[in-house]
Parts: sequence; C-alpha cells; structure tokens
Amino acid sequence: MNELFEFDKNFNKTIVGTDEAGRGPAAGGVYAAAVYFDKITDGLLKDLEILNDSKKLTAKKRESIYDAIKNNTINEIICVEVDEIEKINILNSSLKAMNLACTSVAQRLENSDILTLVDGNKLIKNYIYPQEFVIKGDSKSASIAAASVLAKVTRDRYMLKLHEEFPMYNWAKNAGYLTAQHLEAIDKYGLCKYHRPSFLRKHFAAKSC
Repeated sequence: MNELFEFDKNFNKTIVGTDEAGRGPAAGGVYAAAVYFDKITDGLLKDLEILNDSKKLTAKKRESIYDAIKNNTINEIICVEVDEIEKINILNSSLKAMNLACTSVAQRLENSDILTLVDGNKLIKNYIYPQEFVIKGDSKSASIAAASVLAKVTRDRYMLKLHEEFPMYNWAKNAGYLTAQHLEAIDKYGLCKYHRPSFLRKHFAAKSC
C-alpha cells in the first residue's frame, strides 16, 4: 500500500486517478470513478492498509474500505447506462464515464498542476486536463486503486438492485457476466432492458446455426 502512494507522490503533481468497472459484462451499465487524495493521514493509511487493485480484493474487503475512500477523498462516480453503450460502444462509454468523473474532480481542485492517471492503455477522449495512461495502474497507483474500489463496489451494489427486479439471471452472483447459468437464463427468458444486445450477437448467431 505504501508503494501505491509513493508511486503517485513521485509525479510531483496533483494526481487524480481513474478506473472503470463493468466493461466485460453483458448486462448493466459501465461505471468509472475518479479519486484525489487531498489529505493523507496516518489514520487513513491504516484504514487503507489492504488497498490494492479491486480485482485482487474480495467483495468483503472492498466493502470494508469503501467508506474510508469515499469520505476521505475528493471523488466522483459516474455510470453510463446500457442505451448509450449500445449507441457508442463499450470502450467509448467507459472513456466517457472516466471523462465525466475526472472532470468533476478536477474542477473542484484549486491546484492547477493536475495530472490524471488513467488505468489501462487508452487516454480519455476530449479530456482537457493533462493525462497519462498506466498499464495495470490499479496495482501501481493509490489513486487508481482507490478509484477501482469505488467503481467496483458501486457497480456491484447496482447489480444487486437489478437482480431484485430480474432475479432469474442471478446478477447478484454473476454481476452480468456471461456465465453458463446466465446464458441458460437468457435462452429461457430472453433479454431484458438491462442487457447489452451487442454482447450477445455471437451467442445468438451460434444458436441459429
């Protein structure tokens, strides 16, 4: 965890980190979060001692540090919903969510020497602030790791709510990913309004052969 904060510190900039959650699933929106650590105290470091790439943490551990991140940073969490994903594709939707989240955080910072660190290998389109992408940034940068936790936990909570509306797809367990059980439910019940039809083309094409 200390290495994550040191990574950000070495830039000598005001670091805003961003990451997304939900690019891969075939149901639900895609989320992005942006995080700036304005005050890094010993207490906060202790609270975040397990901070890492959200995919390396259990759901319980992600939940355990969510509030510490949310309440001790300047942050924003944005969702781009299914209708827009189908119009502009998932990559552009992810980058749009990142743009909106990062712009919101940057506009709240008094310091003009801002550098946005973007997880992955793509830069944010039409983003007016300086930025760098960081491959596997969620395991290198504290700000990106924190953003990954906010995005992942928020999306998981959102998928639990959608599960209550459409329990037959078991999104509480698969979060919208195309597990065998999810595909079986799609074949039995069809698609609902939260599915991404473009993600199911290959499945339906194979079924029609």
